[in-house]
Amino acid sequence: MEGSFPNAYGRNKIHPQAFALLVACASIMMMFAAWTSAYLVRQAAGNWLEFSLPQVFTLSTVIILLSSFTLHVAYRAFLKGNEKVYRYGLVATVLLGVAFLYTQYQGWLTLAGIGIELTTNPSGSFVYVFSYVHAAHVVGGIAILALATAHAFLLGLKATPKRKHRFELTLIYWHFVDLLWVYLFFFLMTQM
Repeated sequence: MEGSFPNAYGRNKIHPQAFALLVACASIMMMFAAWTSAYLVRQAAGNWLEFSLPQVFTLSTVIILLSSFTLHVAYRAFLKGNEKVYRYGLVATVLLGVAFLYTQYQGWLTLAGIGIELTTNPSGSFVYVFSYVHAAHVVGGIAILALATAHAFLLGLKATPKRKHRFELTLIYWHFVDLLWVYLFFFLMTQM
């Protein structure tokens, strides 16, 4: 293998792992696009319960946007060799990810408290499915972030091409789940 790590995969401009991750993200996005289409079709069919999305979902949106910011700060610190900001940026991102899940849970409790259960009406069922499946993807992201955080504390700041690549994959995935939630949130806010 001649040359630096980024060129190790030949003439391609994108690493095969990054390409695979982008394909997976596109597949997940298509699944949610299909579900939002089904939402619109089912909404037009009638028997649709109107309700407001609980305010705590707005808070969760702010939290996940903030988590993308802290992860980006950690990445920039990693590249610049600022170990303290790198480590604590990752810790902050993990904590914000957990806070996002907590606010989602509070949103589900609020929905249940106003009588919107998973099986009450299709309108509520869609909200639960959107947020449950998205939360599952966030849990996967938190696991990846926890591993990155462990590396930051156990391995220190060694900006090798391999670690930079792994961090970039983490960035892609976390920003994706962030933007996916923003899409779902605004979709639900405009449709309710």
